[in-house]
Amino acid sequence: MIKKEYIRSVLNVFASSPFKPLVMHANKGGDCVRKLNESLQAYCNGDMEKVEALNKEIDVIEHEADVIKQTIRSELSSSIMLPVHANDLLNFLKPQDSISDDAQEVAFWLTVRRLEAPDEIRVGFNDLMNKTLETVELYEDLVSTLGELLETSFSKRDVEDTLVLVTKVEEMEHQVDIIEKELVKQIFRNEDAIGALGVYHLARLVRGIGDIADKAEHAADRLRTMVLRR
Repeated sequence: MIKKEYIRSVLNVFASSPFKPLVMHANKGGDCVRKLNESLQAYCNGDMEKVEALNKEIDVIEHEADVIKQTIRSELSSSIMLPVHANDLLNFLKPQDSISDDAQEVAFWLTVRRLEAPDEIRVGFNDLMNKTLETVELYEDLVSTLGELLETSFSKRDVEDTLVLVTKVEEMEHQVDIIEKELVKQIFRNEDAIGALGVYHLARLVRGIGDIADKAEHAADRLRTMVLRR
């Protein structure tokens, strides 16, 4: 359970800046994905005990992200003055929250079945996870610019710099899509060795990891809308 002190600390941050909790929330998503990367490495190495332990750690971080999300939503119902439209902020928050949700889901699915697959598939999973993490961390950099935008009253130059980062996140997510599709093909090419149940499980993992990058790209797009419609 999250202590009341933690909730109070989030409220204090929100009082100082309405964007800081959004950055905190984005970083919780990033923390989940970083832990998921560790879990996938352990999974590929056959260390299921570590996979189980990391799954529990990700559960805790995801819950912390939920607390921040709920605090943001509750504070938006008050008379707080925002530099952007409240609905745009909420529309942006939803896909950002899905980053930690999707990481939690993949972490769970890693616990249900050992990996029995050729080395090329293990390499493919590592490539997919690395590019997904890279996408999420670039997305964290993007969200961190919100504070700078507020400090400069959304100067034209800072807005343009933010929009450049949005495009980079979108490009990175496209690279994830390419790796994802090739890995699915590899899995089905090895169906005889993996088995039907193994193909289903691995394909679900691939889709889940790819969805994380997709949510980062979706949130980046919503952030762009929020900034341009302020």
